[in-house]
Amino acid sequence: MVIEASGIMPDVEVGPDNTYLIDNKTFVSKDEVYGGYKCADRGMLLPIISEYTWSIEVRGFLYLVGLLYCFLGVAIIADIFMGAIEKITSKTRKVYLTSEKEEEPEVIEVRIWSDAVANLTLMALGSSAPEILLAIIEVIANRFEAGALGPGTIVGSAAFNLFVISAVCVVSIPNGESRRIKDIKVFAVTAVFSIVAYLWLVIILKAITPDEVTVWEAAVTLLMFPLLVLLAWLAEKNFCGVPNKTDTSKQIELGNFQPGETDKFIRDRQYFRDGRLDRDGLVAFIKEVKNYPGLTDEDAAVLAASKLVESQSHSRMWYRVGAVRNMTGGRKTQPQLSTKLKQQSKDRMKTLIMLEDGTNQVYNAINEHPEAPNLGEVPQVKPHQNAIIDFHAGSCAVMEDIGKFKVALCRSGRLDNRVSVRVETIDGTATEEQDYVPINEVITFDPEETEKLVEVEIINDNQWEPDEEFFLKISLLMNSEEREGVQLGRISIMEITILNDDEPGVVMFQKRGFLVKESIGNAVIPVVRKNGADGEITVKWRTIDKTALNGRDFTGGEGVLTFKHTEIEQSIEIPIIDDMTPEKDEHFEIELLDPTGGAKIGQINRTAVTITNDDDFNNVLNNMMKMTNANIHAMQVHHETYVSQIKDALNVNGGDIENATAGDYVLHFLTFGWKIVFSLVPPPSLLGGWLCFFISLACIGVLTAIIGDLASIFGCLVNLDDAITAITFVALGTSLPDTFASRAAAMQEKYADNAVGNVTGSNSVNVFLGLGLPWLIASIYHAAKGSKFIVQAGSLGFSVGLFSGLSIVTIALLMARRIFGVFGKAELGGPTGAKIFSGIFMIMLWFIYVLLSAFQVTGYFSF
Repeated sequence: MVIEASGIMPDVEVGPDNTYLIDNKTFVSKDEVYGGYKCADRGMLLPIISEYTWSIEVRGFLYLVGLLYCFLGVAIIADIFMGAIEKITSKTRKVYLTSEKEEEPEVIEVRIWSDAVANLTLMALGSSAPEILLAIIEVIANRFEAGALGPGTIVGSAAFNLFVISAVCVVSIPNGESRRIKDIKVFAVTAVFSIVAYLWLVIILKAITPDEVTVWEAAVTLLMFPLLVLLAWLAEKNFCGVPNKTDTSKQIELGNFQPGETDKFIRDRQYFRDGRLDRDGLVAFIKEVKNYPGLTDEDAAVLAASKLVESQSHSRMWYRVGAVRNMTGGRKTQPQLSTKLKQQSKDRMKTLIMLEDGTNQVYNAINEHPEAPNLGEVPQVKPHQNAIIDFHAGSCAVMEDIGKFKVALCRSGRLDNRVSVRVETIDGTATEEQDYVPINEVITFDPEETEKLVEVEIINDNQWEPDEEFFLKISLLMNSEEREGVQLGRISIMEITILNDDEPGVVMFQKRGFLVKESIGNAVIPVVRKNGADGEITVKWRTIDKTALNGRDFTGGEGVLTFKHTEIEQSIEIPIIDDMTPEKDEHFEIELLDPTGGAKIGQINRTAVTITNDDDFNNVLNNMMKMTNANIHAMQVHHETYVSQIKDALNVNGGDIENATAGDYVLHFLTFGWKIVFSLVPPPSLLGGWLCFFISLACIGVLTAIIGDLASIFGCLVNLDDAITAITFVALGTSLPDTFASRAAAMQEKYADNAVGNVTGSNSVNVFLGLGLPWLIASIYHAAKGSKFIVQAGSLGFSVGLFSGLSIVTIALLMARRIFGVFGKAELGGPTGAKIFSGIFMIMLWFIYVLLSAFQVTGYFSF
């Protein structure tokens, strides 16, 4: 008798000697039931067609492809699931604070959900839902008997998360940078629970009730989940311990730029407060970005949106959604700059960095000078190891008759040692003995001494010369012993400009044109005096009507500017008349003439002042705000309407075809079917995100059941035990999105919390929900029937015990990296050699876990 396999076999029970009881009447052998059809009894839903005529190789290949394809499907529906979670956890409440204006209290919005609670509940469920549901579905499909695939996937995924993701995050940090975990108390709680969770599994499987799980043991496992959430919340709120020096809950940290950009630049130029779009910030930003040649309003709106997204704090979920969309050719979570914008932004950034820190400028000037020594690149600073010596500023300017003045050398970093450096002068256009007195001396800092002054003397002569410069250079001493414990900072070269005061100078405008708003009040036009500042001089000015008329659009006329001895800048103030009527931009000119005191008129003797109409400006600004908001809205991780959801599913890169890459097209083609199917899930905007949450969870459950069948049948076809399949193929497939997300968070965030800080919490939740819940259901079922819920310790007990031991080693390494200077005193990054060693070591731990677990399953040794 041959019964065709269908994957679903009602009224079939396993009988003695591996036989089957059909309709409570007849015992038949397994081969008779499936007709020799290999692995047909392994699935709950699969196979759905008869494959017994196909070769094992073809079936194995197809099941592997199907498994990989379903992993993409899970990633896509998890993206929607995460969007629902983001909608739920982003709810805020208004808090009213006092302000200077009593009638206008300051209003801030505070998230209702605690970060720790959100990370350990909904967000952990979002990233771990496939593993948790797989364990639940497997128990139910096995008629409440324990399986190997679900528990193996949970432990294997935890191992991959802790060992591999941590290793990737450690080595991904750019050289010279590091990341520390900010909420270390929350991390400590989750780390302890992640170890306790797996040790608890060993205890109940091997010690208390060997090879059996009782109702109370399963209940305790499940109840550890709310206990973990409660303790993490208490740690976050700092109910125990010393209060934090700063209330970090009210701070928003800015993401890091790519290597070559500076944190300092971003902090000092924060156009948008707290990551929110406001009018004043946008006006300042527009003025800045309009320095780019050929930049359109649309380009400026994209740049503003990009700046806003970068200035906001992001959750781990945001990075995971971004990683999934990168893997599937979907709409990106960050504004994508066109090639032109990227190049312009890069060029502008370089210019601004040089203006911000004169060191680069000085180094380049000396390196390019034909008679100056080549100094190479700006030195890298390691404040955790050495004392750092540098100048207070990268450049300064002094008058030729100043005589002697003092320059400050600053010390930072290590302060407990006595260090010495050499300070010497280097010629530029100014030469020693003619323009300045040369310096070549050793400066010594005693312990805890942070500043030294070096006296510089300028030689004053009576002949006119153009402005000249020379350089002060700090260098280490030649003796190797004296070089220990000290290094040069980034400002180890200072440029000193000598302003000539032997000539009256040349007077001219600073720029050829100025743009002012009609409502500005007074337009302030600077006039500068160059190449000399000796004596008192005057220069006349007058306005010249053009399209703007004196008396109607501005109050002009003529006047005299007086520069006293050594003064090098004065300003002309022109009142602008605001007539409150819309009109086109108008302009007038200002001319300099008739200098006295021996001064001359420079090249820019005329400048044009353009008066722009405020009404037009407001229209432009309003349009810019709308376009910027549209760009920001397009970057949301969730959709508000079915239309936008379906549009994103149909189009590569969410419709941004201009910035779509060839890889995006390939990935979009591969995942197009999943995207269309899941675009029918209700958007998170409905019912506060809860409808999308539960329907997405159901979809993940169905896909997880299919993945369980695919993995089990594939493993059977290639002669792999379910336990080995779980800790390799299935664990990797469910954890890859988290790997890319953690790497992005490690590189872009200022702290390590979203990169590795949440790994231990996620691993704990996997056990408490992924094993506690299905085991509780199964143990209650067996208790009601008067039987025992058997869970063979075997390979599961060995895998859990091995992982527990290796996880203690890994967490100890992370803490050692935080404490010891050789690692940079940070969990991620630090010195190159130390971070590479840490990464390799953690990867080796994962290989040890996989190999030993596989050897135990295959019978090389017992446990």
